[in-house]
Amino acid sequence: MIIPFYVNVLCVHFRECKKVSPISELTDTQSTALQRLSVELETVQREINSLLSSHEAKFRSLHGTFKEHQEFMIEQMRYNINTTIDYWGHSSLGRSDGKEHYIKEKMCMSVLSILNEFDNSSMKELKEMEAELKSIHVSITSSMNKCTGLQNDLKQFYEIIQKIWDNKEICFIASMKCEHKIQKALSVLGKSGKMFTVQGKSEHTVSDSDTCVIIAICVLPDGQVLLADWDYKKVKLLDQQYQVVSHLVVQADPKDMCLITPSEVAVTVDDNSNTHEVQFITVTKSQLVTGRKFQLQHECKGIAHHLGDLFICSGTALHKYSLSGKLVLTLYEDISSGDTGKIGH
Repeated sequence: MIIPFYVNVLCVHFRECKKVSPISELTDTQSTALQRLSVELETVQREINSLLSSHEAKFRSLHGTFKEHQEFMIEQMRYNINTTIDYWGHSSLGRSDGKEHYIKEKMCMSVLSILNEFDNSSMKELKEMEAELKSIHVSITSSMNKCTGLQNDLKQFYEIIQKIWDNKEICFIASMKCEHKIQKALSVLGKSGKMFTVQGKSEHTVSDSDTCVIIAICVLPDGQVLLADWDYKKVKLLDQQYQVVSHLVVQADPKDMCLITPSEVAVTVDDNSNTHEVQFITVTKSQLVTGRKFQLQHECKGIAHHLGDLFICSGTALHKYSLSGKLVLTLYEDISSGDTGKIGH
């Protein structure tokens, strides 16, 4: 007798179930589970709303910071041009030795030099910032679209569950589908809804010719690590195998460091005397590149970044700055002694 191929498939690939239960029996304990599911749906929807608001606020803040920095750099260029014109203008006053033409030529060359520097340096920096802003916008928009889609799905499930509460069979099927959507939403929110166990850990020591004092650490999304070495006045870049692949020497002691974008950090540099500055450093193709910096009128120890704002503590005060270096406000100050404000964040 020839056995049809689909019978073979059934025999080989499907095992006999130990027990088959009707949905009506499985739903006897569903009341509590559905209540829990309903609460979970409301909670996840609230968190998605919060995430959407956070994304919108973050992009608005970043866009505002970019515009502010753009205006600052243009204003700085204008100031440099006006200062140069004033300098050479005063130099030509009262002269009768026939050097007016020479002075005008020098003035034109100086102004042209400022414009060239703006084109080669400042414009390049602005274009890089704009490109990064666009990349962030694409990422945020994609994330927001996912959130909105999930939000609509969860809202529909929530409304359905409220309507079919008494129909155990349909409720059971809906709850299965709903659990899947909740897990997907938790994944988007950066949560898994599951418990993980640490299987092990490994320690890595970065060696140098002498003892290092690592004052701050930042981990980039790609797994590379940035270290601020107080003793050597360096910022070091480690690859995923914790090998030093690049380093930069800063002007004074690095005191703290924070992430600005996935490829840029801000470092507070201070010698407790004359140097108080924030130095921006970018990671490009596993190399550290010095970016812009701004000076402060007070000591700078701790630093943190949130939604386009920098929070810098001096030891006695906590200040809020824009990314362009403009003081927004002083949030806290107590000068009764040396370290009334916490250095860390």
